[in-house]
Amino acid sequence: MAGIKEVASRAGLSVATVSRALSGKSNVSSTSRRLAQEAARELGFVPSYHASSLASGRNHNIGLVVPNVQRWYFSCVLEGVSETLLDAGYDLTLYNVGQQAERRSSILNDFLLRKRLDAVIAVALVLSEDEIRQLLAVHRPIVGIGGALPGASTVRIDDQGVAMLATGHLIGLGHTRIAHVTGSSELNRDFKLPQLRQKGYMAAMAAAGLPVRKEWTATADFTIQGAYAAGRRLLGTPAGRPTAVFAASDEMAVGIMLAARDFGLQVPQDLSVVGIDGHELAETFGLTTVSQDPRGQGRLAAATALGLLKSVGKDSDGGPAAEAVQDQEYPTEFVIRNSTAVPPDVAGRRA
Repeated sequence: MAGIKEVASRAGLSVATVSRALSGKSNVSSTSRRLAQEAARELGFVPSYHASSLASGRNHNIGLVVPNVQRWYFSCVLEGVSETLLDAGYDLTLYNVGQQAERRSSILNDFLLRKRLDAVIAVALVLSEDEIRQLLAVHRPIVGIGGALPGASTVRIDDQGVAMLATGHLIGLGHTRIAHVTGSSELNRDFKLPQLRQKGYMAAMAAAGLPVRKEWTATADFTIQGAYAAGRRLLGTPAGRPTAVFAASDEMAVGIMLAARDFGLQVPQDLSVVGIDGHELAETFGLTTVSQDPRGQGRLAAATALGLLKSVGKDSDGGPAAEAVQDQEYPTEFVIRNSTAVPPDVAGRRA
């Protein structure tokens, strides 16, 4: 089998340049990379990542830790992370921790600390200071998606701010009876996303001087089915029924829209509905939403992890340089569709 020297000779490049080109390093021109790849393909040369790991101390493998890979948000983040790492020549190891605390503990204290991975990307998981300290002590950069992690780089949206924006849109249309569908207490375990979005709703209502009635707050599990059941309870009594609903996710907003149909309510003529996410279903259902682009968040998180790996060893303790660690707020987009309109009483007066 041909070796790297033969590949270098065929490509007309130095061994060092071929090594950098085939290992995905960025400091190689596109022409040199193409020549090295063509020569390697012609000679049937496959780089030895084991040998590369021994030489560099790297495994070219980054771990992604998610609570539930079957959920839309997490699967979209996975797609973004995966495509970025593949383009950079890195492998991805996925850890789906679910609701089992012992799985999470074994990942953070076994797999990661045994140096199987070069870095870790944690999605919607709060790491303790001890867990972060352990990872940084073995020079494993951490990137969190979904909330701040002390001492680690993060990618997040302003959950409270976008909730205020969504609720404010309904208020601006003239709605005063606005309900909110939030997440269960179990979903508040880590970055407390439902709690943050509920705070945004409450803040917008308070700023407008509008009442928040207890029966206008429904709890679901961020699924269509869960919100459908919650919507049946929320909209089942005509007296005092809200004219608008802000749901903490697009899937829950769709569940509310399906529940409204059961009661003969038309969206948006009888009930306005707004969500957060940018889910594919939002366009299908004509849902007004705040798009947060989870694939883009995944791409940014992966790029951030790769950037941190380049800075490892640049501080006095051998860890990432302090200036490389950053808290990044990912931009969102408010998308207005036909699920929101002025409330029925205002529409009637205008007519």
